[in-house]
Amino acid sequence: MRKNLWPADHVKLALHLYCQLPFGRLDQRTPEVIELAGLIGRSPGAVAYKLSNLASLDPVITASGRKGLTGASNLDKAIWAQFHADWEGLALECSGLLAALRSEHNMPADDLERDEAGDGLALADFTGATRQVLVEQRIKQQFFRRAVLGSYRGRCCMSGLSEPRLLLASHIVPWSADQANRLNPANGLCLSALHDRAFDQGLITLEDDFTITLSEQLRQRGEPFAREVFWPLAGRQIELPERFMPSVEFLAWHRQQVFVG
Repeated sequence: MRKNLWPADHVKLALHLYCQLPFGRLDQRTPEVIELAGLIGRSPGAVAYKLSNLASLDPVITASGRKGLTGASNLDKAIWAQFHADWEGLALECSGLLAALRSEHNMPADDLERDEAGDGLALADFTGATRQVLVEQRIKQQFFRRAVLGSYRGRCCMSGLSEPRLLLASHIVPWSADQANRLNPANGLCLSALHDRAFDQGLITLEDDFTITLSEQLRQRGEPFAREVFWPLAGRQIELPERFMPSVEFLAWHRQQVFVG
């Protein structure tokens, strides 16, 4: 094998990273790029180049006029297709690959003990099969959060809030309702905790053109907070993501199954 050829595992790790970084950080100076380069024995420039190759396959990127680099290989295309059909497979497999590489390099494992998922569960309190289930759940939730927040540049798409402790990766179709798309970033919106709650309770929804619709219940609320925070949203388009545009099929499901009208 020629030195410049990328094996499948390395392409998977590059795609895994690509999904989680904002488009503007696909750069050889980005710490995550430097870390992956060290783990797989390549230069940061080579990893950044591969990320740009992958960007050339992304329909949201190319539709915006940002082409990335040409030259994506057949392997790049195959892995892109494979994992866009199996987001959970991408998250779990790449987590295992990264854990093995970090162990080989005597590096600490990714910190899953932190409650980044917001579920209030301390992994140290569990053992055995229960802990393994929770670890896998945390891996999946962490991937989804990073992919969604990265796509929206770390800002609530309705309010513009950028405080990460108040941001959630909100599912359009809930986690429990669609197993195949639990980790699909196109099933996610970056929302503040308040806007997430309103969306989850069906008080706000999105049209196919990504404009916001308020429920009659919210429109009838006359207190200053509702007038100042929610009323100005009506008819406004959300701040669109750099990648993983919300699926219109998922939005239609939300309007039909969750929105209270």
